Amino acid sequence: MKAINFSFIIPVYNRPEEIEELLNSFLNFEGTDLFEIVIIEDGSTETSEHVVENFKNNLNISYYFKPNSGPGDSRNYGMQKAKGNYFIILDSDVIMPPNYLKEVKSFLQKSYFDCFGGPDAAHHTFSNLQKAINFAMTSFITTGGIRGGKQQIDNFQPRSFNMGLSKEAFLASGGFGKIHPGEDPDLSLRLHNLGFKTTLIADAYVYHKRRVSWSKFYKQVNKFGMVRPILNQWHPKSKSIIYWFPSVFSLGLLVSLLLMLVNFYLPIYLYSLYFLLAFVLALVSNKNIVIAVQALLAIIIQFFGYGVGFLVATFRIIILRENPKEAFPKLFF
Repeated sequence: MKAINFSFIIPVYNRPEEIEELLNSFLNFEGTDLFEIVIIEDGSTETSEHVVENFKNNLNISYYFKPNSGPGDSRNYGMQKAKGNYFIILDSDVIMPPNYLKEVKSFLQKSYFDCFGGPDAAHHTFSNLQKAINFAMTSFITTGGIRGGKQQIDNFQPRSFNMGLSKEAFLASGGFGKIHPGEDPDLSLRLHNLGFKTTLIADAYVYHKRRVSWSKFYKQVNKFGMVRPILNQWHPKSKSIIYWFPSVFSLGLLVSLLLMLVNFYLPIYLYSLYFLLAFVLALVSNKNIVIAVQALLAIIIQFFGYGVGFLVATFRIIILRENPKEAFPKLFF
């Protein structure tokens, strides 16, 4: 296998503080492997250029400013400018653990894949809210482990906050599309159709801050729900019953509450057992009762936000047969 030269591709929009924290974490990388960092400023009014300048003596880093065209197009722009033959795509709101690149390189040398994804975790410095949302987004009892578990998963659909892509796969696929969110599973599915293999590298995790308010979290998961029926339409083979689970869960919870009015309590007892399990798991993993309580709210927001978005998009696209770009213009760049 030929030598792998890594290029980190990081789009940013009005978040210089995040870029500074992210670049600081690169300084702690273990080993002496050379790598480059490509920062793409996506039409920001509050740029990160001055932050990047402060790191140029310590990191091999390039900075590009371009008109706003969305994260997917900005990643493509960065990969076109990059000098490496293997790209690692990150969101600006992550922090890198010291062993990240060592884990990626070791895995790919033993078992090469043209595309990989890694899990996310909560850093000890994150707020209680961020840790609660991280639990909701990564726990097996909420997402079923589809965002990254402990075992290697072939044909894994990486997420672009922590995603690797070979130059060969990028050139063959054309990179990310114009939809957002959803550009990362769309790319993964197109790669599968082209014959490229994807996988999960469980030890290549990043610390992911995510949203910092309940309203922003709801908007994010609501968009996730709206995007999935569009992806199902574009990639019919990707359809799965599991994508209906948040909608069914949310409707079931509402029905259970209504049934209490006629003294039928069994359904709400079952939901109570589920939330009790979630509370215990969140408490054990975070050792903080406040985070455990907030995790329950995060789960409810996650399921209702995704479930409502999924049902609305399914109705408009599948039942009314509307054009996705016309029905949901804010999801496209």
